[in-house]
Amino acid sequence: MNKAAARTLILLLAFAAVWFSNLEYRKLVNPDEGRYAEIPREMVASGDWTTPRLNDIKYFEKPALQYWATAAAYTLFGEHQWTARLWSALTGFLGVLMVYFTGRRLFGEQAGWNAALVLGSSLLWVLIGHVNTLDMGVSFFLSAAVCAFLLAQQDTAAARARERWMLAAWAALALAVLSKGLIGLALPGAALLLYILIERDWRRIGRLQLFSGIALLLVLTLPWFVAVSRANPEFFQFFFIHEHFERFLTKQHGRYQPPYYFIPVLLAGMLPWTIALIDALARAWKRDPLQRFQAQRFLLLWAAVVFVFFSVSSSKLVSYILPMFPALALLTGVRLAQLGARALAWQTLPAALAGVALLAFLPGIERYASREVPVELFHDYADWLIAAGLVQIIGAAACAWFAWRGRTRTALMLLAGAGLVFAQLALTGHESLSRANSAYYIVQKIKSELKPGMPFYSVDTYDQSLQFYLRRPTTMVAYKDELGFGIAQEPQKFIPDLALFETSWKADAEALALMSPKTYEGLRAKGLPMRLVARDTRRIVVSRRLTVHP
Repeated sequence: MNKAAARTLILLLAFAAVWFSNLEYRKLVNPDEGRYAEIPREMVASGDWTTPRLNDIKYFEKPALQYWATAAAYTLFGEHQWTARLWSALTGFLGVLMVYFTGRRLFGEQAGWNAALVLGSSLLWVLIGHVNTLDMGVSFFLSAAVCAFLLAQQDTAAARARERWMLAAWAALALAVLSKGLIGLALPGAALLLYILIERDWRRIGRLQLFSGIALLLVLTLPWFVAVSRANPEFFQFFFIHEHFERFLTKQHGRYQPPYYFIPVLLAGMLPWTIALIDALARAWKRDPLQRFQAQRFLLLWAAVVFVFFSVSSSKLVSYILPMFPALALLTGVRLAQLGARALAWQTLPAALAGVALLAFLPGIERYASREVPVELFHDYADWLIAAGLVQIIGAAACAWFAWRGRTRTALMLLAGAGLVFAQLALTGHESLSRANSAYYIVQKIKSELKPGMPFYSVDTYDQSLQFYLRRPTTMVAYKDELGFGIAQEPQKFIPDLALFETSWKADAEALALMSPKTYEGLRAKGLPMRLVARDTRRIVVSRRLTVHP
């Protein structure tokens, strides 16, 4: 192994060590992390990997690929916080390697290296890569499909290589569909159609391997959709109509934001590369006269389709635009490879302002405190954020200094390292708030009360992380939320009001119940027999057994 290869391997191992370092450190927080940890746990416990269930209620909002991957991790390594987050972390890590490979093949070694540095340290990519949601998985597979398509469409691609890359693209689309539904087809299809219409490049259709590609996609996706529909006839209407069209067109999920919502998300999410991104976007549309297929134009159109699609949607979350980030990293990587040393210094130095802004924000962090999240938790978090802000300032300043002296590769590595550590510190420090945002601690307090088969009620509330740490579901009382559809299919698993709960509670020899402090005070005022077992700022757990036996 030569020195360059050894140096690259060392950097890759260092990146992996930092990337995967904190998966177990943080407790799972509500709502997404608890939800997407519990569904695969129930798959393993029940042995049913066809019908997703959340709290033992049918849950059809998303397809099953990530559930299977996490259930497999549980089976191999046990049910831990790190195995619950492993799929997000692994696909995020592989996404960085993917843009390096693609950028190197399309635009040259330096552009590929730069693209990997950009993606692996972009704030939003790092954050979502360490949180247990579905967005990183689908972003990876959508981006893998785009990258494989670009490699297949190169003017210099041989016929056999083009066929293999297009089949890889179709396979990635299938996995995107199995990750989060029809956006796995709709978004790439819209970007391709737009490119063909703008470029008038109708030859591109003949290079898509349509028949074999569609056949491969159906082979990979249909078995589960058919199996889950046969086992659950109600699946089709809920998943395809409600979860796709109604979610996009209506505000019923309570996630409405104005159309400009994703502009600040994008600008902040690309830190510390925001200025370089703006420069790259301004130049990405320029035609390459030596190439028939305009790869940079396609990447720009792909990013625009993702951005516009979710901007016009009535349902918005910060992570929805994540699929555009690998494309943006590739475009930014190309532009960074073209910059002179002085221009690079001026473009990267403003990244220090993010650290300055964070430090300026911290003195007023108390305003975010509440009864549920006390101010002392925010004070603990502030220490981590101070460290993150200082890292960002020092990293950006060091990058600018090395760039000014002509050492651009060192400069970019320093800024990327600072960006990665900045995001990891901010994320790791969030554990300071977990006593309010996770059910882990209250479960530790009640372990001595738990017995196998004991009834456990969730009264007029639903804590998404509770069931994972209990290692069992609870009976919902007078509260449906996102489980409403599943409860309608299996109403016998639900207690619809507090009066029926009181009857069940009194009939139990022993039982536990989780509720809010407000609900607890109301039931206590009515004289319901119960003993307070544990409480925190959000939750109270009570026992039906009124005395404690040694």
